[in-house]
Amino acid sequence: MRLFDGGKAPNPRRVRIFLAEKGIEVPLVPVDMTSLGHRDPEITRRNPLQRLPVLELDDGTILTESVAICRYFEELHPEPALFGVGALGRAQVEMWQRRMELNFLLPVGNAFRHIHPAMKEWEVPQIAEWGEANKPRAIDFLAILDRVLADREFVAGDSYSVADITGMIGVDFMKPARIALPEDLVNVKRWYAAVSTRPSAGA
Repeated sequence: MRLFDGGKAPNPRRVRIFLAEKGIEVPLVPVDMTSLGHRDPEITRRNPLQRLPVLELDDGTILTESVAICRYFEELHPEPALFGVGALGRAQVEMWQRRMELNFLLPVGNAFRHIHPAMKEWEVPQIAEWGEANKPRAIDFLAILDRVLADREFVAGDSYSVADITGMIGVDFMKPARIALPEDLVNVKRWYAAVSTRPSAGA
């Protein structure tokens, strides 16, 4: 088994943090995304979408998409549970994971890809107006999250989950996307301070 890894990119980081929380070690194959290594034939034949991470199992089976990879490891190593416990707990984590991904991480990513000069060769065409339009979408969602976090410790409830990983990655990604975290979102800031100082955050 080996994991083709993209360094500081958000989705490879999500998987590494998940594995660190689980205490799982998987051999990494570094891929230099700054030199477009994810478009090399070695990656393309494993993932035609040319995206990372890519998990290659011992029998040659390929898994892509960060959440799918995390789910695979959750099934193999159910403790600590990062996708929730019980029918309701798993549904709540699924709900918040999708919310964090579609309403927060995606808009932040769109802002970065369509505004940052380093992404000019990646995002063709790069549309600055679309990047700017996504900034308030991310902030609006954080305002909703701030109200939710007023009476809970973590995004999906009282336990740390994959939804917290996605959210933390999104906040980290706001800086290169040139989105400022509003000072009045005190609950989001409290939550982020807690999750970003977990040992796994440095994975």
